[in-house]
Amino acid sequence: MRNSLKIILGLVVAVFCLSFTTSDKIQIEKTNFLIKGDTLTWKVLGEIKYVKKNHPKYGEVQFPVVNEKVKLRGKKKIFISGFIVPIDNKSYALSKNVFASCFFCGKSGPESIVGLNFKGATPKLKTDQYVTIEGTFRYNEDDADDWIYNLDNAVIVKGN
Repeated sequence: MRNSLKIILGLVVAVFCLSFTTSDKIQIEKTNFLIKGDTLTWKVLGEIKYVKKNHPKYGEVQFPVVNEKVKLRGKKKIFISGFIVPIDNKSYALSKNVFASCFFCGKSGPESIVGLNFKGATPKLKTDQYVTIEGTFRYNEDDADDWIYNLDNAVIVKGN
């Protein structure tokens, strides 16, 4: 009976102590700094709708309608984690899923990928390398030839 009371008291104290931690900073493993700023999740990016519009080059196209949570992050520095997917020899995208089940393979939608425009020279990366990237977030609702989501001035902060 006494041991049960000790365990319960210990759990109550632990919950009480943990309730005072803040969640606005994310600790990056194996580094000496904290990420401050907006962390964008794939769940938020996935909350998207589409509307059919005529496009002069492609005919009827479904254009994205980005949600307000995502629009608030436009032109702001954000952090996002995902898997590297090569587009060609010179460019990469960040995907919610590994290459075998990414957007191109039909396993998910175009909202599950972010185009990357690196600050400086494009680094050498491996397919399916899991990274956290910092960059200026940009969304696209009008250009059928561009990604829905992009990160400009992208820098890898974890996983390189």
